[in-house]
Amino acid sequence: MRGLEGKVAMVTGAASGIGRAAAWRLGEEGCPVAAVDLNLSGAQETVAKLASGGCALQADVAYLSAMQEAVAEAERSLGAVRILVCCAGWDKVEPFVESTEATWERVIAINLKGVIASTRAVLDGMIERRDGAIVHISSDAGRVGSSGEVVYSGAKAGIIGFSKAVAREVARFGIRVNVVCPGPTDTPMLQATKEANPRLAEALVKAIPFRRLARPEEIAAAVAFFASADAAYVTGQTLSVSGGLTMA
Repeated sequence: MRGLEGKVAMVTGAASGIGRAAAWRLGEEGCPVAAVDLNLSGAQETVAKLASGGCALQADVAYLSAMQEAVAEAERSLGAVRILVCCAGWDKVEPFVESTEATWERVIAINLKGVIASTRAVLDGMIERRDGAIVHISSDAGRVGSSGEVVYSGAKAGIIGFSKAVAREVARFGIRVNVVCPGPTDTPMLQATKEANPRLAEALVKAIPFRRLARPEEIAAAVAFFASADAAYVTGQTLSVSGGLTMA
């Protein structure tokens, strides 16, 4: 991808799954990467395989102060953060009427507030430099809804609306904000769902026209596009990478 060499990227949720794949893909494109996750050892494993170098940081994405500290540390170690990729996510698959308020709060804190806090943490620097690319990972669940993932679907839909509004506000500073919506993807989170409910996992695959789950690196390819100069005139957009599960 054009225009990525040497640009510092911060990736949240980088210890595994889509976050790890995004960090590795950006690293392949020449980006030093700050890998952020509550799971510090996982983030360190991600960084260990980065060809372009980077640093592992432990932070809770749901707190603005934690993300501001992470950005400051990343910039001390690697330089100005020019790219932000928000991949941190969590879900518990169950009927809405069986879910608890504690679960709702955790789902919203990680999936939606985490994106809000992470974005706010990088914006001052990006506005000052009048440059930046932000990519938020939502979900096709946020576009069409998903049974057993009611609050998660709401949080992921919130990411899309938030991203479009922020994109409008910061466009005049040369900052781009876009969204990638994965369909069912072969990640540790989905593996846990498959173990708990094998029939649900089989139904997901049957619903996908390509008849397979996405691979994390396929989501990472879309992330790299939005972060690159190839998407220099693209902002406020939502792209589903779902094997045809969602067509718009």
